[in-house]
Amino acid sequence: MQNDMRVMEISTAGGPEVLSLASRRIPKPQHDQVVIKVAWAGVNRPDILQRMGAYAPPANASDLPGLEASGEIIALGEGVVEWSVGDQVCALLPGGGYADYAVTSAAHCLPIPASLSLREAACLPETFFTVYSNVFMRGKLAAGEIFLVHGGSSGIGTTAIQLGKLFAARVFTTAGSEEKCAACTNLGAERAIHYHDEDFVSILLKEGGADLILDMVGGSYIARNLKALAEDGRLIQIAFLHGSTVELNLARLMTRRLIVTGSTLRPQSDLAKAKIAQKLRSEVWPYLENKRIQPVIDSEFPLENAHEAHRRMESSAHIGKIVLKVADSK
Repeated sequence: MQNDMRVMEISTAGGPEVLSLASRRIPKPQHDQVVIKVAWAGVNRPDILQRMGAYAPPANASDLPGLEASGEIIALGEGVVEWSVGDQVCALLPGGGYADYAVTSAAHCLPIPASLSLREAACLPETFFTVYSNVFMRGKLAAGEIFLVHGGSSGIGTTAIQLGKLFAARVFTTAGSEEKCAACTNLGAERAIHYHDEDFVSILLKEGGADLILDMVGGSYIARNLKALAEDGRLIQIAFLHGSTVELNLARLMTRRLIVTGSTLRPQSDLAKAKIAQKLRSEVWPYLENKRIQPVIDSEFPLENAHEAHRRMESSAHIGKIVLKVADSK
């Protein structure tokens, strides 16, 4: 087997143009790891932040961007018994997806659902791990509850809408255009709120308030989110595009028994991520197999045009996921 591979590396912190094609050695698996020959890699907002110098990879992780991929296992580390060389998988990565080969924990791999292509499966890990762990494991969303998803047309948003609807929640969402709102309702949202023209707070309060809100905006949205929650409501914060520092009215928090929490996925332990993978495989993968839910793909770019994929994401014009084609595959 060849020893070198193509990678798209971050030459220096900056705009999309700092992504450059380079050559590196193919990684070798450590204990409990696998090496994947990457067919497709997903593009996610943390990739943008890392490229800008605002999101450093964890210790011992690849410095290359790319947090999810699909492809074929070509090497096993010691201790790996659940996978074999030749298995096709999609996987959550600690980094390194923008490359011909990537290494990750064997426990963070999932089988390709029979109904999906490798291209579609590359869209699953980062968003499904994030949404399921936050909305269901942390946020305890229950059937019949009102669930507000901000940014419903994003990769996270399209996933959250479908999973919320699948598990019988009443899903509301915000989006920034009529086209995006229509896409959200087509995915199962009961109401898509055009945030340029409508106030999500007043709309949710007319329904009695949201039981759970999934937010990626932060900043001024925090106070509005708390106002939009029902009694005993939960706010889950997974990003802060508009800022991370805000003032909170603790009296409102206490008297209405509100819960504010959140998480980031990448810094979590291998064991924590493995537990999420197990839950996804048992609770969600069957619905991907029978096409009750499926990823929404906005666009694809060849690996060497990763900078164009980043420009597409930063334009906020996309609906669903953006993927990189790394190798010829279905």
